[in-house]
Amino acid sequence: MPKIPSLSSKELVRLLKKGGAEFVRQGPTDHAIYSRIVKGKRYSAPVQMGKKTLDPIYCKRVARQLKFTDAEIQQLLK
Repeated sequence: MPKIPSLSSKELVRLLKKGGAEFVRQGPTDHAIYSRIVKGKRYSAPVQMGKKTLDPIYCKRVARQLKFTDAEIQQLLK
């Protein structure tokens, strides 16, 4: 299980984009919706924007919602 550090919103978005996630839309609150297609299925996750630090558990939850594997997460963090 990969250890994810605390990240800012911008850092998390940069990692998600590097992994193939795309911005879909801005939610009515401070959440932006990102999606990723894996094996022909689209997976979406909300990302809190404007935060200086996001909890590592939250970052991992977003990555899991977008179906990133442990190996993919490790590769993105390098």
